[in-house]
Amino acid sequence: MEKNSSTEALIKINLKESDYQPKFKEKLKSYSKKAQIKGFRPGKVPVSLIEKMYGKSIKVEEINNILVESLKDYIQKNDIKIIGDPLPNNEKAEEIDWDKQTEFDFEYSVGLIDNFEYKLDFKINKYEIKVEDKVVNDAIDELKVRYGKMTNPEVSEAGDSIFGTLSQESSDFSKDGLVEIEKVAKKLQKDFLGVKKDDIIKFDIKKLFKEDADLEVLTGLKPEEIKELEGEFQFTVKNINRVLPAEMDQEFFDKIFGEGKVKTKEEFITEYTKIFEENYEKESAYLLSHQIQEKLLKDTKVEIPEAFYKKWILSTNKEMKEEDLAKDFEHYVRDLKWTLIKNKIGEDREVKVENADLVDYTKSMFKAQFGGMAMNEEMEANMDVMANNYLQQNNGENYMNIYNQLRTEKILEILKQKAQVAVKKVTREEFDKKADIK
Repeated sequence: MEKNSSTEALIKINLKESDYQPKFKEKLKSYSKKAQIKGFRPGKVPVSLIEKMYGKSIKVEEINNILVESLKDYIQKNDIKIIGDPLPNNEKAEEIDWDKQTEFDFEYSVGLIDNFEYKLDFKINKYEIKVEDKVVNDAIDELKVRYGKMTNPEVSEAGDSIFGTLSQESSDFSKDGLVEIEKVAKKLQKDFLGVKKDDIIKFDIKKLFKEDADLEVLTGLKPEEIKELEGEFQFTVKNINRVLPAEMDQEFFDKIFGEGKVKTKEEFITEYTKIFEENYEKESAYLLSHQIQEKLLKDTKVEIPEAFYKKWILSTNKEMKEEDLAKDFEHYVRDLKWTLIKNKIGEDREVKVENADLVDYTKSMFKAQFGGMAMNEEMEANMDVMANNYLQQNNGENYMNIYNQLRTEKILEILKQKAQVAVKKVTREEFDKKADIK
């Protein structure tokens, strides 16, 4: 290996005839026994004829096998830390005269991982969201509406939905649909209040809703067709829909938490507040992980062989164009740096992921999809089968994805324990700003 810099090098391989000739001759004999050529009995084809007909391709194949194995062994034995895979010097390889040469030289470019140091005792803030009573009460009000009773009053009020026919006298357009008064533009909402069956409401179609998407739903037309609509339309009322919110009674409690789990309004609010606390804690933990990652990326100097890395990305993504890579290359470099940092931490801290860990992690994913409900013994047994089946699917891709997720989580947990974490209570709005949630 010849180093060009601390992060790039050339690995040169010299092959003499004695390196490949034994296996080459062995392959020729094997082919002669299997070949079926007119004029020769099976297994009696002369080796010289096989060499004349197929010798070059067999030699190239055997030399390629030797190159792959010797390159792999050299990197492993010398404990060379590389990025991606070695890239062959194709121009040099194309100059080879396979008919005349008996000795060959090959070159491979490699990207090296230079030694780097990281610190784990940094200071960082963990932002925990305060659960405000108003947020909980508003969410409960939404639940009460969702589980409420549908009624059909005679006269419309704010919050109602009106079913009717949208039409235009100057055209043949006519379609039944539902108008939610809250989605109507503020200037027109008063026209939809206090109406009853068979009343006719007239308006400029382009000014009906706050959002264009609502007009698409009402008319059933595509965006380009919506543009063609213009002028005065009318809406003939057929029916008024109103949801009466559910009462905070046992029936409502059972629908939300299961039969008998909650028995009073106070217990309901307490249990529903816990849901917010759990969800907020997940958000808080996720943000902390993200901030730790950003902190390590900022404070850890990792040299990346950018020229090699670009070549390697393009060689493994044949459809990618150089200009597209140039736009996203910063993100590729960032992801690579994070991978190198977390892998080094994982190796230094001897982070291990056992198969049982993977099965348990996969089961927890499935349970989350079932809403975290309690499972009996039979369901637990089926969950084991489901988890193992999932991990074996997609030619091992699922297994590796779960492995990498779990390993990353274990590494992040180590980082959280080592860092000096200061807890700060913030409002939902303040948290969103910290998390840069748009």
